[in-house]
Amino acid sequence: MSGDGAREADAEAAAADVSGMLPGSVVHARGASLSHDPVEGWQKVSGEPTTAALDLGAFAGAEFGLWEMSAGSMLDVEADEVFLVISGTATVEFLEPELPSIDLEPGSIVRLGEGMRTRWTVTGAPLRKLYLVESGS
Repeated sequence: MSGDGAREADAEAAAADVSGMLPGSVVHARGASLSHDPVEGWQKVSGEPTTAALDLGAFAGAEFGLWEMSAGSMLDVEADEVFLVISGTATVEFLEPELPSIDLEPGSIVRLGEGMRTRWTVTGAPLRKLYLVESGS
C-alpha cells in the first residue's frame, strides 16, 4: 500500500486507539464507531438514553474527543467545555443557572460552564459532538 491507501489503513487502525494519533492521520467524526452504555440512574429522565465517548487525546492544553447520546432525556453536570455538533439534533435545558433552552443541530457551537446543571433531550437520531475541555478539567 502507498499514499492515500496507506493513510486510510493507518487511520482505521488509529480509530481503535486515537490517543496516539500521528499528525496527518484522520478519524471520521461521523463514522467512528462508539460503544454505548446506559446512563447512570440519577441521570435518566425518560426513555432509555445511552452515551458513548471516544477520547481523541490532548492538544495545546485541551483534551478533545467525540461524545454521543441516543434518544431519550438525561440530566448532566457540565465541565468547562466548547463543542461542535457533528450530527443529530437535541434540546438542552439549563437548570442551574436558569437560562433559555437551546436547540442543537449539526454546525451548532456551544460553550458550557463548569458545574452547570442541564437536561439533554434527543428525540431522533443520536446526537454526536466534538468536544474540547481544558486539560485537567
